Amino acid sequence: MSQIEKVAVLGAGTMGHGIAQVCAVAGMQVALRDLNDELLSRGRAGIEGSLGKLTDKGKIAAADRDAAIARIRTTTDLADAVAGADLVVEAIPEIMALKVETFTAVAEHAPAHAILASNTSSLSVTEIGAASGAPDRVVGLHFFNPVPIMALLEIVRGLSTSDTTVEAARAFAARIGKEPIVVNDFPGFATSRLGVILGCEAIRMLESGVASAEDIDKAMELGYRHPMGPLRLTDLVGLDVRLAILEHLHRELGEQFRPPALLRQMVRAGKLGRKSGEGFYRYG
Repeated sequence: MSQIEKVAVLGAGTMGHGIAQVCAVAGMQVALRDLNDELLSRGRAGIEGSLGKLTDKGKIAAADRDAAIARIRTTTDLADAVAGADLVVEAIPEIMALKVETFTAVAEHAPAHAILASNTSSLSVTEIGAASGAPDRVVGLHFFNPVPIMALLEIVRGLSTSDTTVEAARAFAARIGKEPIVVNDFPGFATSRLGVILGCEAIRMLESGVASAEDIDKAMELGYRHPMGPLRLTDLVGLDVRLAILEHLHRELGEQFRPPALLRQMVRAGKLGRKSGEGFYRYG
């Protein structure tokens, strides 16, 4: 297909509005869709705040910031969002039934040439593709939080994803300034499978009293040069998100991914990390 110029992003949460931002900065027209105007307003505020910080740091000119914001429109209508899109990126919760429902609707309304991508961090791209009715055009585009900062883009090839779709995904990654890796569709892909097992073991260590959260994180930050320790990273991702991924991988891959009891207790208590104000750390 020709170069991607129009992108629809479904979901205006942390990941969705970050994806919308990097696409708009790269010069693409973006339709950002969510279920109601309040969610869209929050998403737009997140984009404006992020771009404002980048402008203050001298990483983007004020004129370029304003031009990027002008390229983003918002809508609650899925059909309107995907009409004319060259690329549709789904960034909704990690629930397969929701993703299947969304991709079924997207395939009905998006142009026949559009690439249909999921930002899933662990669910089957092959299953999502089968639901779409156009599995050759479905690919995983797994972004990392915060999207404007993190360099990696994990491209996930489903069983029926075409070479043309993968190459278009590579070209898209280059245009938005990301470094892509290509992995085959397997539970947890490469990044989530490795990342959650480290986080899972860190929670078990905290649970059994090996060390404090601060010292467990410091061990990985100073000893292995991780930019953020596994417990602080779990707070950033969201404890509920990590729990959902672990439950999925436990079903698919086995006992090594069984969620720690402490993680379940904290999620039940509403301690979800940064977004709730408390997880393994407290946030003001």
